Amino acid sequence: MDTKYQSAEELAVALRTGEVSSVELTDDAIARIERDDEVTNAICVPDFDRARAAARDADRARARGAERPLLGVPVTVKESYDVEGMATTWGMSQHRAFMPAEDAVQVRRLKEAGAVVLGKTNVPLGLQDIQTFNDLYGTTTNPWDRDRTPGGSSGGSAAALACGFGALSIGSDLAGSLRTPAHFCGVYAHKPTLGLAATRGMALPKELPAEPELAVVGPMARTARDLALLLDVMAGPDPLTHGLAYELKLPPARHDRLGDFRVLVLDEHPLLPTGSAVRAGVHRVAAALTAAGARVEWHSPLLPDLAEAARLYMQLLISGSVARFPMEPHEQQHPDDQSLESVRLRALTLSHRDWLKVNNRREAHRHGWRTLFTEFDAVVCPVTPTPAFPHDHSPDPMRRRIDIDGAAYPYFDQLVWAGLATMPGLPATAVPAGGSSEGLPVGVQLIGPMFEDRTPLRLAELLEQELGGFRPPTER
Repeated sequence: MDTKYQSAEELAVALRTGEVSSVELTDDAIARIERDDEVTNAICVPDFDRARAAARDADRARARGAERPLLGVPVTVKESYDVEGMATTWGMSQHRAFMPAEDAVQVRRLKEAGAVVLGKTNVPLGLQDIQTFNDLYGTTTNPWDRDRTPGGSSGGSAAALACGFGALSIGSDLAGSLRTPAHFCGVYAHKPTLGLAATRGMALPKELPAEPELAVVGPMARTARDLALLLDVMAGPDPLTHGLAYELKLPPARHDRLGDFRVLVLDEHPLLPTGSAVRAGVHRVAAALTAAGARVEWHSPLLPDLAEAARLYMQLLISGSVARFPMEPHEQQHPDDQSLESVRLRALTLSHRDWLKVNNRREAHRHGWRTLFTEFDAVVCPVTPTPAFPHDHSPDPMRRRIDIDGAAYPYFDQLVWAGLATMPGLPATAVPAGGSSEGLPVGVQLIGPMFEDRTPLRLAELLEQELGGFRPPTER
């Protein structure tokens, strides 16, 4: 049987019925990686010997009558996750010798669910880019166009899925790091509600774990149903901390029929234009919702201020980043300049007092979103303003530019849409929404109410039925 692009759900059925064994699936995936990954460079650290051993164990367990959600299903994990016996570097050469003593919480949960880990996927240096390249493991290319990026920082995972290297992957998201690669590579990803999935073991090498203020870990897949399947494996508190007192109970999706959803659609941002290809993708989703009878609105007075949200997000993002990766301050910025570029530069030296003021404004936005979600079930909007862009390895990302329909804008301004969900900690599901005139994938994100992750996931599943979902890359 041809298993290259089958979903994890389909593979689980084939394994249960004996149509295929885990050893066969694993050998097939390994052969595909060895044959096809030279150009894409998605799998930076293979773990094939242990994968084959895990597949044999899975087949033996099934023969004994064992049943687990991912028993025998081949998967990959982002390089930044700790895997016992494998280096964790975050793409940084100085960490090449760091060997964690135990698996990250999420890697352990994958294994406990029966998954077979094929290896680790590539990341940008320090997870600090919207592309995926580093001196240690090289550049990952987009399976649709090798001259373009697959996104970052979970770009290796998205590219692996698009190439058929495993049915699932796990990544992380601080600045769209799950959603942007999914959008660029034509696959699915889910940024969970902040704090929903334990992050221990997904930290910079040699750092002690701390509760993230923006970052999350989450699932990537080729179908919306697989996202939900993997989120069920990943969700839940860390057993060493919150798990001592709390148990997970996610509420069900608000609706089961597409026509019952109340959706706010956004295709414009006050601080950055939306490119024509992405705007067309948003409109395709809106048209599918309208045709199904959903209530679709394009404006709402309940929507928190998008410009302020973007500035708050940039302050939180950049101040947190430089605390971990110190940078020299750039030229002094005038305090009245409210462009996103100036906001980012001032955030390089943000005081704790000023950070607290920003964080208080974040709470006001969270309250605004709670109010909005009494009238709407989800918000549909872009992930970034363009499809995948050409590789740009110029050394100072603060000076890079992004091309939006022929006009240049500051590189990091494109994060405004990712920050819309990240800053308040909302769940967001990235879904394919067709393609561009250049043949590149285009995705959108579905933002849902806090801790109601099943609502955007269910909406993603219903839209997949209408729009067709993942399609394999054209011949490279």
